[in-house]
Amino acid sequence: MNVMIDKEWLLKNLYDQNVRIVDCSFSLADPKKGRQEYEHNHIPGACYFDLDKDLSGEVSEHGGRHPLPDLKEFIHKLELAGIDKNTTVVSYDQGEGAFAARFWWLLQYLGHEKVFVLDGGFKGWKEGNFPVTSEVPAFKKTAFQSDIKYSLIANMEEVKAAAEEQKANVVLIDSREEKRYLGLEEPIDKKAGRIPGALNKPWFEGLNAGYYKPPEIQKQRFSGIHPDNEIIVYCGSGVTAAPNFIALKAAGYEKVKLYLGSFSDWISYQENKIE
Repeated sequence: MNVMIDKEWLLKNLYDQNVRIVDCSFSLADPKKGRQEYEHNHIPGACYFDLDKDLSGEVSEHGGRHPLPDLKEFIHKLELAGIDKNTTVVSYDQGEGAFAARFWWLLQYLGHEKVFVLDGGFKGWKEGNFPVTSEVPAFKKTAFQSDIKYSLIANMEEVKAAAEEQKANVVLIDSREEKRYLGLEEPIDKKAGRIPGALNKPWFEGLNAGYYKPPEIQKQRFSGIHPDNEIIVYCGSGVTAAPNFIALKAAGYEKVKLYLGSFSDWISYQENKIE
């Protein structure tokens, strides 16, 4: 599955009217930082989508810290950005990878297949001495047609069945760093530990300095998992699991789902067990 686009391709197609660039810069530690960085400078022609305000919905009792956005509102924002079925969309962040991957996954979920992630992100773009600007573009409103791919998302009930029944053909992957997976440290959520039966494949091990490792390396990362298995990836709030979703697809796994609510949703149900 071809997900990545390199900076050379983007530079060549920078002023193509059928290409839309989306800046997803964000900082979990400072939610205002991403937009400030965008306003300071960004790739020419890029619009901005905020993780909290655009790529996530309102937080409630269940659904996790970054729940699915209201799809009607999200689609309206895509239309204001001039994105329709004919648009090739390229998302990027500052080079971390997770925020651009979140946008990529959302468009895949809406059935838009012509969406890619800029390999290396804005960091790689600047290292190439490619052009930047502070100019905020305006676009002609379009009509976006969605075709929701429900097969890409897993709800809590599916995850619970996988955790409790320990099905041989369903694999849960925890994308967080090992110390959170083991429950030794939990800096964000109210409880520590993991969903029972989950394997640990830290999301950042699939990247090298903001660039996705090649498919051969991704296959090695997941070599213990049979390609016919259904895989459900999760993290703390569904954001950093998205790069693992991409890595699994690059490695040739077809049956991959994202548990969007992730661990923060799982622990919102008092009856759910934790390892």
